[in-house]
Amino acid sequence: MSLATTYRISEARPWRWPSLSRARWLSPVALLLLWELGARIGVIPPRILAAPSTVLETFWSLTASGELPRNLAVSLARAGAGLSIALVVAVTLGLVSGLSRWGETLVDPVMQINRTIPVLALTPLFIVWFGIGETPKIALIAVSATFPLYLNLFSGIRGVDVRLVEAARSFGLRGWSLVREVILPGALPSFFVGLRYALGVSVLVLVISEQINAQAGLGYLVNNARDFMRTDIIVVCLVVYALLGLGADTLVRTLERKALAWRPSLVEQ
Repeated sequence: MSLATTYRISEARPWRWPSLSRARWLSPVALLLLWELGARIGVIPPRILAAPSTVLETFWSLTASGELPRNLAVSLARAGAGLSIALVVAVTLGLVSGLSRWGETLVDPVMQINRTIPVLALTPLFIVWFGIGETPKIALIAVSATFPLYLNLFSGIRGVDVRLVEAARSFGLRGWSLVREVILPGALPSFFVGLRYALGVSVLVLVISEQINAQAGLGYLVNNARDFMRTDIIVVCLVVYALLGLGADTLVRTLERKALAWRPSLVEQ
């Protein structure tokens, strides 16, 4: 086949839509371009919403000055403290309730009642109890993250296949050995689902909790930006909050893949 014939065949090929993985970026990029255009021609005033280019410049200046990393570290410390408390409480109560009928009778009704109370409704009560320092912020995060962790761990323990437990007992596993070798590994998938949900909720509650007289943190930046109508700083903080949630979810998914490498999956990794 000659080169000219090959060229004519290639010219005759119909145009194809981009692949799905590339097409997913079309709408976000188009939205950013429209946002930038609207800000440049004055349709979107800066006091309503800063342009993406302005937001990017603000992000760079806040990062270079150290203001954003310093306040981000404070927010991460609050979220980490609240999640640590939630993990200890939820895992302890989940094991007690999931491994024992008496434990379920004593623990589960209280947890079911408390989880129906909106976490944000506890804010005034926590301020009365703990003041307006760091304690109410961490307590709100801890309470919000405890219930999804507890519920999913409890469900995972009770959802372990009874045949696996009976097989393990036939091999001589009893007590804590049975829990460690069979029940806990079987409950891990549900636990990781609860952990992903808890991380997402904790980021949402972090946004609210940092509105309580914060002297540092991303919420502090947002409050100051609101007072001076700096929408560029507000958008920067919102983007950072979103990246925190995305990063936390990615971290848990990575841990899940490593911890559950033994589990067969219907979806190729």
